[in-house]
Amino acid sequence: MSEHYINRRRIVFGDCDPGGIVYTPRVSHFVVEAGLAFLGARLGRPAERYLFELGIGPPARSLNIDFLAPMTWDDELDIRVTVKEIRTHAFTLAMEACVGDTNTFNAELVMVCVAMDTFKTTSIPAELRRVLVADG
Repeated sequence: MSEHYINRRRIVFGDCDPGGIVYTPRVSHFVVEAGLAFLGARLGRPAERYLFELGIGPPARSLNIDFLAPMTWDDELDIRVTVKEIRTHAFTLAMEACVGDTNTFNAELVMVCVAMDTFKTTSIPAELRRVLVADG
């Protein structure tokens, strides 16, 4: 497996504020979307469905975004995703987003595994841990 994953998306009109710049809260959506796409690519199936079948939810515990350059309508955005840290119940994905050669934002997303029946943390499932470890 490669060391990282690239999630490509085109900025659409609905992502932007009236000035044509990406609306700040939309970037959090881009980050979560890229993280789940990364996991899905590693698992070979949609990550959300895999976790839900196991009775696990993947909520975000922490999200940090460092905005570096504006993004506008029709920009082609590449978000590079790598695994930064794996713990017992949670893992951290690091992301670097670029439009062409311009780094537009960096982000870190900490996702935690939660049992859907109790809403308490639970260990990362073995198959998910296996595909996360394959990155680092």
